[in-house]
Amino acid sequence: MKTDRLSKFRVAILATDLFEESELIEPRRVLDEAGAMTTVIAPHDGEIQAGDHGRPTGKIRVDLRLAEADPARFDAVLLPGGSVSSDALRNEPLARDFVRYMNQRRKPIAFICHGGWLLAAAQLVRGRYLTSYPAIRDDFTDAGAHWYDREVVRDGNMLSSRRPADVPAFNRAMIDMFVEEMAHSRYVA
Repeated sequence: MKTDRLSKFRVAILATDLFEESELIEPRRVLDEAGAMTTVIAPHDGEIQAGDHGRPTGKIRVDLRLAEADPARFDAVLLPGGSVSSDALRNEPLARDFVRYMNQRRKPIAFICHGGWLLAAAQLVRGRYLTSYPAIRDDFTDAGAHWYDREVVRDGNMLSSRRPADVPAFNRAMIDMFVEEMAHSRYVA
């Protein structure tokens, strides 16, 4: 059901080939239904390959190349998981710069599964409370994060979740966080 809770709220979705399909498609659908304007940003143009636990599934269209993406044009960022996609993005200097910009301005950053690897590579997780796919727990604790095995963990402007099974809880928490940001931004403006 379409609403206007997030009317004109601009969400950047950073992903590349073999992103975890359910961790991008479902959150994007929920955001679009809430009235948000979502933009899929990838290192290359054309399409990116979706995956289901690494097995290729469908493809989705890239809206904007990372080299052309200005983080100042977005209100929040969504980082879906998928180990291959997340590993590739954490090695992209422009992706690291994008999330650093968003974090410096305290814009919401929502990630699921392996998506937070980018934040660890950008040195943004020290002292933060978060969760992720359990197999990469050590990557976060080694980077100075406080890791919890919970469906959803929110710490300030960061929202994290563990896996595809947590997507419904993640979606609810993400919408709530983005609505709060939108209300705060309008109050401050």
